[in-house]
Amino acid sequence: MKTLLLFLAATAMLAAGPRAHAAQSTAAPASIHETGVRGSLALIDGGHPAAVLVDAGDHPGVLRAARDLRADLSAVAGGEAAFSTGQSPQRLAVIAGTLGHSARIDRIVREHGIDTGDVAGRNEAYLLQVVESPEPGIDRALLIAGADKRGTIFGVYEISRRIGVSPWTWWADVPPPRHANLHVAPGRFTDAPKVRYRGIFINDEDPALGGWLKATYGGANHQFYERVYQLILRHKANYLWPAMWQPRAFYEDDPRNAEVADEYGVIIATTHHEPMMRAHDEWSRHGTGRWDYNSNSKVLQEFWRGGVERLKGHEVVVTLGMRGDGDEAMAEGTATALLERIVDDQRKIIAEVTGKPAEQTPQVWALYKEVQDYYDAGMRVPDDVTLLFADDNWGNIRRLPDPASKRAGGSRLGGYGVYYHFDYVGGPRNYKWLNTTQVERAWEQMRLAWAHGVERLWIVNVGDIKPMELPISAFLDQAWNPDAADLEWISRYPAAWAAEQFGPAHAAEIGAILSRYTQYNARRKPELLSPDTWSLVHEHEADRVLAGWDALVKRTLELGAKIPASHRDAWYQLVEYPVLASANLNHLHVAVGRNRLYAAQGRASANQWGDKARELFARDAELQRVYEQDIAGGKWTSMMSQPRIGYTHWQSPERNVLPALATVDVPEKGVTGVAIEGDARRWPYPLQGPRLPVLDPVGAPSREVVVFNGGRQKIGFTASTKTPWLKVSPASGDVQDAQPLKIEVDWNALPEGEHEGRLYIRGKDWTEVTVTVPVHKPPAHRGVRGFVEGNGVVAIEAQHHSRAVAPAGGAWQVVPNLGRTLSGVTAWPATGEPATPGGDGARLEYPLVMDHDGEVEVRVVMSPTLDIRHRGGLRYAVSINDETTPQVVNMRLDPTPGDRDFRAWEAAVIDNSHVASSRHRVRAGANTLRLWLVDPGVVFQRIEVVRRPWPPTTLGPPESARR
Repeated sequence: MKTLLLFLAATAMLAAGPRAHAAQSTAAPASIHETGVRGSLALIDGGHPAAVLVDAGDHPGVLRAARDLRADLSAVAGGEAAFSTGQSPQRLAVIAGTLGHSARIDRIVREHGIDTGDVAGRNEAYLLQVVESPEPGIDRALLIAGADKRGTIFGVYEISRRIGVSPWTWWADVPPPRHANLHVAPGRFTDAPKVRYRGIFINDEDPALGGWLKATYGGANHQFYERVYQLILRHKANYLWPAMWQPRAFYEDDPRNAEVADEYGVIIATTHHEPMMRAHDEWSRHGTGRWDYNSNSKVLQEFWRGGVERLKGHEVVVTLGMRGDGDEAMAEGTATALLERIVDDQRKIIAEVTGKPAEQTPQVWALYKEVQDYYDAGMRVPDDVTLLFADDNWGNIRRLPDPASKRAGGSRLGGYGVYYHFDYVGGPRNYKWLNTTQVERAWEQMRLAWAHGVERLWIVNVGDIKPMELPISAFLDQAWNPDAADLEWISRYPAAWAAEQFGPAHAAEIGAILSRYTQYNARRKPELLSPDTWSLVHEHEADRVLAGWDALVKRTLELGAKIPASHRDAWYQLVEYPVLASANLNHLHVAVGRNRLYAAQGRASANQWGDKARELFARDAELQRVYEQDIAGGKWTSMMSQPRIGYTHWQSPERNVLPALATVDVPEKGVTGVAIEGDARRWPYPLQGPRLPVLDPVGAPSREVVVFNGGRQKIGFTASTKTPWLKVSPASGDVQDAQPLKIEVDWNALPEGEHEGRLYIRGKDWTEVTVTVPVHKPPAHRGVRGFVEGNGVVAIEAQHHSRAVAPAGGAWQVVPNLGRTLSGVTAWPATGEPATPGGDGARLEYPLVMDHDGEVEVRVVMSPTLDIRHRGGLRYAVSINDETTPQVVNMRLDPTPGDRDFRAWEAAVIDNSHVASSRHRVRAGANTLRLWLVDPGVVFQRIEVVRRPWPPTTLGPPESARR
């Protein structure tokens, strides 16, 4: 019972979008539970579901959604639910309809005095209410009354989701749960969306979605789009940019596409570079001359006129403006006067064709890529046109409106929108294969957008739809009511979403797995991985990264064994494949890296690592084969076929290509070689002996030296030292492949300060190598508390502050998982004016224990947030100890090619983080570092206080020990 109630609470939370805090007790109006209370409706009683009733004269989309509810109730109950547009065959029913379009609903509302004051006339609003004796022959019914057709449809799908039917029931093969008894609590519940247009863009569809479409439907026809529309509506969204590459033309490829969209209630628009409802490919089919308004305006006007003429009264949002042919810039520089003329002419066409003033047709101007330059240069469009801001294609919003306009009542009639990305084709490199978007990051950026007044349109590029299931749900659920999508909501979301797909028994564990794999993939997107991404010689980075993946794989497989057979297809798609395939890809690149490194060092095992890389490459193909052929009866053919291995350019290779491997000619006789931590060379090395990185009792209490074999036969070695405080193990042995030696120090036998020891390695082939071992023993600093310097660095996760002084009227918030190593910390709200650092201003404090006096670099690792307010960069400040004036540091990133900050942006999106630095003086012992708020919107991930350059690793040093 408790498990069931938890499941229903989780699904109800998701069904209501971000209404995460709505009470889920049996007293909550229209809440659904296994047991009834006085006045509740038995939605399912002993396996028998209530009838579903609608009026034949209601909107077609309402009737269709009601049939979906009938099917959902039947699946959950295990018995067939009745459906009728006339008299009810049962005494318990669900009655759905649209106010003013359903005579039945209007009569029940009138005769029972049902309050619809906060629903009628409100966009997409709906009412849920249990009603006694709504009409003759019915004892009790659940009334679903919508203000308009989508309001009714959303009310219907609200019930589907509350009884446990996932929006992904078809798209991810999530089976509905089975319940013999479900009851709807009495009372009145109303809801309506806060964002007017909420939807997805299907993009970059070949070879994955395109191959699947061809095999399943023969193309992007209305049978395919019916599945897309249903997915959108089940998420209570309403808006679609259709597939348009490879090439496709939504209106022409199947004339039923638009007709069915209107029947379903989905609003169709076109992308940022497809003006006037014309698909990009239609120009190649019908256009004549150049795609150039200066030289070919008459032809373009007639072309665009045709796009508006075929709308036939369907709900649309018309894209204005013009970009170059093929998603490129229209012209060099900023041709503002030309674009203003284009927009003016387009609006004249809209008015002429529709016979109504242009402002009565919803329109949008997409400020994407170079088009934002026009806006920044002062170009404006009429007030009724929605301004669609965009991210940088990597999940970082570029510009937002001044929140003061929202506080002043929102003067712009057309409002604002954001175009966001979960998938992208372009530089620095494509990312299309697996989900690499942390829901926490998308939530944080869209929360910023909402706070700045972006209330009209939220649209997200979802690529092939699969495997973006989790972020799609989170994005659309947040869009329903961003005000309720607070920090607690996103913290709970992965587990709640997992409960909706798999039930509550393992939801917390599944949610944790989903969070971790997306965090790992967000560190460096799979397409950006290379054999040198994770360091093989510094700080055991590659081993640490792979250990994290291996632990996640083990956790996933162990949990997978507990998942019921009924959910195995969904489990493989949503959890097992992305985890196993991502882990395998990381192992593959590390194997290639080892093959190349070991070949350069002359190790015999280089060839074995080449074989391992080939094995992992084949494993990648096998995991894909299982996804596409073995699960769900082969339903998802081609769907995981996006290339991800073998990139040498921003554009993807035509197919996966195994990176080049090295081969070593291995002699029969054993050959002694030595490699050391922190150096890629092989010893003996001419005229130079190896020197280990410094050993430090805090940061590096041990180091590693490897004795390896360059031949086939075993070879013996000895390792010894004449330094009494130095220890090595093992001291001797026979090496077939490689033998790591652990180098340690008897710290009690050493005084404070700098020391050196020697390690002598001799092979039986008379090879001799002497390794210098530098050692640093810092002062004890007894009684001093804080993060302790080790090996010249103090690394601190931002959330581990000792004190947080909040901004006036706000708070510091820890966003879980947001970041490459732990989390993110940001000040909220993020709409205020810049703060002046110093005094008792908003700040985070971190205690440091430093070895000695001197100068350090303070590196602050942040999420790559852009200059959303167009003020010249986002700033923060740093001070240490008694510095009276904190140093202000500017995080300048700009995705515009040729801009002085473009390279910094490119590096930031590759690493999904940005590092800015300042220099300060510290003293031996206790210090306090203060991180000051200046510009709202900055997300701190970690702080690194560094005396000397840290070895070149991707993730940086592990967090320091804390006394």
